[in-house]
Amino acid sequence: MIDILIATFSVFPAAALLTLKLTLVSLLLGSAVGLVFAFLRISKYRMLRALAHGYIGLVRGTPLIVQIAILYFGISSVVVLSQFWAGALALGIHSGAYIAEIFRGAIQSVDRGQMEASRSLGLSYAQAMRHVILPQAFRCSIPPLGNQFIIGLKDSSLVAYVGMAELWGSGLTEAASNFRQLETYMVVGLYYLVLILLFTYLVGLLEKRLGT
Repeated sequence: MIDILIATFSVFPAAALLTLKLTLVSLLLGSAVGLVFAFLRISKYRMLRALAHGYIGLVRGTPLIVQIAILYFGISSVVVLSQFWAGALALGIHSGAYIAEIFRGAIQSVDRGQMEASRSLGLSYAQAMRHVILPQAFRCSIPPLGNQFIIGLKDSSLVAYVGMAELWGSGLTEAASNFRQLETYMVVGLYYLVLILLFTYLVGLLEKRLGT
């Protein structure tokens, strides 16, 4: 295994960096999508709630690899996108469904009196949500968001099946050329473990800083 680690040192670190970049971009997209659909989930309009419920149910009810394939080949037939952006978009749409539920739960966990007090002080609904509710909700959502980010990092390996040479895709290529699948996959797993431990450490620092 040590010789595989040394032999792939010119390939796997760059692939790990690409995996990290893909994960961060997809999670930023997912957070934006999740926040929008979280507001739709708590909207007073039934049609908007139904739209959000349908999106979340569809994403959570179908395998991620199927979603990646459909979005990748579907988008590519209309708009030319690189494998990176097609994969990031698919992962972002997928994670957005789970992040929407995290944000919804965090927003609804804030006492309703906070909104009533904000409105009584003359703030509009949008101002109260931005300056009072969302900061508190964000603090509450950090632990589950950290877990979702780690899941997103592991889920990013599935874009290898649409041809992207991130960490797992590079591992498949290396294993096919050196015929030492077990050792190669163990080295890939080691890189994933390091990335996940790094994510866990950073989330822990953020939780301590915000006192969650």
